[in-house]
Amino acid sequence: MAWLDVLQTAGPDVLGTNRWTLLALLGLMLAGLAARGLAMVLAPRLIGAIVRLPRTSEGLKSSERALGTAAAAGVMLLGLQRLHAMADGGSDLATFPGLSALTLIGIAQLVLVISLVRAAFRAVDVVQDVMDLLDDDDVLDGSERTVVSAVESVLRFIILFIGGVFVADAFGLDLTSLIAGLGISGLALALAAKDTISNFFGAVTVLMDRPFRIGDWVVIGGTEGEVIEINLRTTILRTSSDTIVTVPNANLVNTAVENWGKRRWRRWQTTLHLDLGSDPEAVSSFCDRVIAAVRANERTLKEDASWCAVDGISAQSIDVSINLYWDLNSSVEEREAREDLMLDIVRISRELNLEFHDARVRQSR
Repeated sequence: MAWLDVLQTAGPDVLGTNRWTLLALLGLMLAGLAARGLAMVLAPRLIGAIVRLPRTSEGLKSSERALGTAAAAGVMLLGLQRLHAMADGGSDLATFPGLSALTLIGIAQLVLVISLVRAAFRAVDVVQDVMDLLDDDDVLDGSERTVVSAVESVLRFIILFIGGVFVADAFGLDLTSLIAGLGISGLALALAAKDTISNFFGAVTVLMDRPFRIGDWVVIGGTEGEVIEINLRTTILRTSSDTIVTVPNANLVNTAVENWGKRRWRRWQTTLHLDLGSDPEAVSSFCDRVIAAVRANERTLKEDASWCAVDGISAQSIDVSINLYWDLNSSVEEREAREDLMLDIVRISRELNLEFHDARVRQSR
């Protein structure tokens, strides 16, 4: 056929090919550009739909170009391999010298691997977006930021390691001896850094299970204090004496942690000592008015389990016991609510002409 003879004519001396092969290479370049544009549009949407992320996710936006380049390199790689196979098979159309073909195939494979590694490395930022979706208050505290940092660090290390293996394979390097050497070196480093590794994985376990958060008051072993910082190696507590205690995260995995900040309610009990000469009717009215004030307080709950009643009588006083439950999350709020209630109790006692018993005053008379 005349047109086939024209295409098979050597034409310009480019890579030692004929016109048909040059047209095929040009077509592969155009197909690669089309694949790049398509991937940049569709890939972020597909990933975002799978993990339910918004289209404006920074992690997805930063990986768009790398994904597009990877798609273009993949199309080029498949096309070059097909042309090379046709030339080796003695095709009448393809004239593609082995050295030129292998060089272009190696370049395409290298670009594909590097682009995929770049896309995966940048897409690690999606961890931040996922954490934002899972967070209830839309504000990441220190422990949640530490989770994000730890997960991103581990993922980036894995991506770089796997990417390095594929890049070495693209260059045709023998990885058997290299991996064996890394295995021995890695074992030595693991033994030397055993405590550091234990603390790191302890931190990951604690941060994923979330037995406590920044600001919680906890008891860990014999240490009690407020959690002020969670790092990859240690957790830092501030005690009631305002001292700092550093707890290795490895200890948290096997140690019982009592978290006062996870309480669903805060119970408060106290006993009031009224003067023994108080009017019984006034004492009864006092108990009724106090429990009414407790149940009317919007910061209390468990109304059926709350009470204010005479609990005992001694030779010096009438003992009134109060039991209630605060619906509060912080110690500061509890102190403020308790202060308001105690002042209300003082007002009620004065309105009923009741006096509190003071053993010191009684003894001085």
